[in-house]
Amino acid sequence: MNNRISSLVPEVTGWRHWLHQNPELLFDLPKTQEFILNTLAKIGITDVYTGLGKTGVVAIIEGQQSGPMIGLRSDMDALPLFELSDIPHKSNENGKMHACGHDGHTAMLLGAAQYLQETRNFAGRVALVFQPAEEGGVGANAMLKDGLFEKFDISEIYGMHNMPGLPVGEFALCHGPSHAAVDTFEVQIEGNGAHAARPHQGDDPIAAANAIYNAFQTIITRDTDPIRNGLISVTAIQSGEAFNVVPQSALIRGTVRTLHADTQHIIEKRMGEICAGVDLSHKVNSTLDYQRKCPIN
Repeated sequence: MNNRISSLVPEVTGWRHWLHQNPELLFDLPKTQEFILNTLAKIGITDVYTGLGKTGVVAIIEGQQSGPMIGLRSDMDALPLFELSDIPHKSNENGKMHACGHDGHTAMLLGAAQYLQETRNFAGRVALVFQPAEEGGVGANAMLKDGLFEKFDISEIYGMHNMPGLPVGEFALCHGPSHAAVDTFEVQIEGNGAHAARPHQGDDPIAAANAIYNAFQTIITRDTDPIRNGLISVTAIQSGEAFNVVPQSALIRGTVRTLHADTQHIIEKRMGEICAGVDLSHKVNSTLDYQRKCPIN
């Protein structure tokens, strides 16, 4: 390892510990953004921009020769989890934790910023992109909508994610896409409640939810090309609470992951058709809310 980079490890580790102690969620990152801005200023980087994706930050470093602008990207947000460890740099925020390593990603990009700012031994410019709301908030799309690629002539951009278990100093790569498009769905089912002793007087939304759940699983095995497959995960089914009442309604919630646009389209289409069919067979009314969160392209 380059001696200068090696000498930065204690400082980068300290940055990571501070970030770990002060986790923030989605776009609400005032302390994280301030820490990044202050650290960039201490490093001596003055070409800094905010206002992209609400709390996103972009910093530019000029190389010693002319050339293209290359982007280096890190995410900044934490997860809504309670940290149960007893490490010295444990989270100070109840219900918030850097459990996905974005504290490390941010610290690493700041470390790269310090090394590049000191040496400038490259042609062109480097754009350091600090992205908010990676955890479900679609922060990358927010930065794009705010003109990231219009304001900065970034020819290519690189990001990475920590992978526990991978030997230190190694990178894992693959051909083609490595992460899927992320969609979410909710199915609201409205039936007719009844006494549990007289279920024939109602229209059971739980039975309908069960039918929808089982049918959703056949989309992957029977409707999509096995070479261009996707994934449907139902993560919540919610309905009544009483022992003796057939409830009025039920809710199904989950996520869809796909690597190909045609598979994504088939899954959304078939989910709607299944819900419509179950409505007829179970005498209920269902509404499918399908949201395409992170695009494939």
